[in-house]
Amino acid sequence: MKRRDFGQYCGLARALELVGERWALLIVRNLIVRPRRYSELQTGLSGIPTNVLATRLKELEQAGIVERQVAPAPARGVVYALTEVGRSLEPALLSLARWGATQLGDPQPGDVVTPEGAVLSLRTAFQPAKAAGLTASWEIHVRGAVVHAVITDGELVTGLGPAPVEPGLVMVPQLADDQLAAYRVIIAAMRDGLVELRGDRELLDTFLRVFTVPLAA
Repeated sequence: MKRRDFGQYCGLARALELVGERWALLIVRNLIVRPRRYSELQTGLSGIPTNVLATRLKELEQAGIVERQVAPAPARGVVYALTEVGRSLEPALLSLARWGATQLGDPQPGDVVTPEGAVLSLRTAFQPAKAAGLTASWEIHVRGAVVHAVITDGELVTGLGPAPVEPGLVMVPQLADDQLAAYRVIIAAMRDGLVELRGDRELLDTFLRVFTVPLAA
C-alpha cells in the first residue's frame, strides 16, 4: 500500500503524507492515552482490517511517529508507543477533535465509542482558563469502563482506569440501554441529574464548567 505523496513543499501537505491515511490518526489517538499491544489496538479500533493496522503501524514507525517498546514488568512482549515526535501531535489532534466535535450530529445505529475516545474528549473539552488554580479529581464509570481526570493547580492529567489519587467525586451516568455512551450523551445525563454521585457533589458543577462540550454547528 503506497503512501500518498502530494509533491508540495507545504507543512500541511507533509503532515497529511505522514498521518493522513485512513485510521492513522485514530491509532495515534489511542497511543496518546498509553502504549498498546497490537491486539489492544485492534480491539480498540473496532472495524480496522488487520492488514491495514499492520500497514499503518509500519508507516508510522518509518516516519518516526511510533516505536516498539518492551512492555514493563510484570507484563511481557512488545507494545507500540508514540515517540517524542508522535507525542508532539497531541495539540494538533486536540484542535482537530475540538473542531470535529462541532460537526457531530446525533449518534447513528452502529456508531462505536471507545474509552480512549472518552479520554480524548476530556482533553478536548478541557477549559484551562476556567481551571486556573484548581485542584480536583474525578472518575467517570460507565458500562464497565473507567476514565479519570485529575487537575492539580490548573494542570490536567487524564487516562483510563482509576485516578492515581483518591477521586473527589465518582460519577456514574445513568444511561438508557439504547443510548450510546458518547461523551456528549454522558454530559447531557449529568446536566439532567441522571447520574449517581459518590463524594463531593459540588464537584459535579465544577466538572461541567471546566469540561465544556463544544457546541454543534
